[in-house]
Amino acid sequence: MRAMVMAAGLGTRLRPLTYEVPKPMVPVANRPVIEHLLMLLRAHGFEQVIANLHWFPETITGRLGDGSELGIELVYRHEPELLGTAGGVRNAGDWLVAEDDTFVVMAGDALTDIDLGALVAAHRANDGLATMAVKRVPNVREYGVVVTGPDGRVEGFQEKPDPAEALSDRANTMVYVLEREIFELFGDQPDPDFAKDVFPALLAADVPFYVHDVDAYWNDVGSIDEYLQGNLDVVDGRVGVEPLGALVEATADPDEPGEHRLPEPRGGLPAGAELDGRVLVGAGVELGEEVRIDGPAVLGAGCRIGARSRIRQSVLLPGAEVPPGGYLVGAIAGAEGALTPRDG
Repeated sequence: MRAMVMAAGLGTRLRPLTYEVPKPMVPVANRPVIEHLLMLLRAHGFEQVIANLHWFPETITGRLGDGSELGIELVYRHEPELLGTAGGVRNAGDWLVAEDDTFVVMAGDALTDIDLGALVAAHRANDGLATMAVKRVPNVREYGVVVTGPDGRVEGFQEKPDPAEALSDRANTMVYVLEREIFELFGDQPDPDFAKDVFPALLAADVPFYVHDVDAYWNDVGSIDEYLQGNLDVVDGRVGVEPLGALVEATADPDEPGEHRLPEPRGGLPAGAELDGRVLVGAGVELGEEVRIDGPAVLGAGCRIGARSRIRQSVLLPGAEVPPGGYLVGAIAGAEGALTPRDG
């Protein structure tokens, strides 16, 4: 079975991080979010993956190449003009069904550790044309929600409903298992969207499709706040993905209550660095004297943190600098060119 990662979007809600890179290339725990997804696919046995590209495509191809370093075969379809979520899949349809009638599609810009094997098994048991992974969410105002019958068959949708009017709390995670026949319901518009065009067409034609509830971590990284939280969740071990760098945590000194200092150099940090909680440390990080970091926190490759600085629950992108005596609290620090492939 083959899979597609949709990576052509502009990621406008994540600006300024996405002004010059596509959203799937924004690093989460020092690794581009699309790389986390490709590693997830490989872990579930998917070895052939296609990605559609549009916004600064060279940043993705320059980092991922043919996918061999991740143990997959990765190919691309470039979209000079955006084709919509379903249009991008249609454009890759010949490749997706070349060996199997069933294929997986997922958004290339969400952080998740969903069990793809369980999703595929649920799809085969449902015997429908489509199965979407859904996640129950506390705030339906932020998501498109899916209304279902008792058997999990989709009956309708609500886009960011008022909680008082919401008929469901199941959010569409944009992770789908689809059958070849679904292409017959895409219509003839040049840029069809799954939520706005294809799924309503399935409902209108009374074609069965279903949801699969997931308890896995899922964060669509759709805003700066969600992006920050996703990074911190990885460091805290709340999502089953592999960060890039060394996870460092200092233990309290029983002889000096309140002291959390590294007894020896670790992860590139000097002995004596004061830490509280977990810190993810990228390559080539430089710390001045008397720096304190309260985790969870992410230090990207090549960060420089001046003496007597204080960092708390923040993300430093590759090459970011904090001046001597500076404070960074619940924030993201970056540097020009910080998200290009060469920074890892």
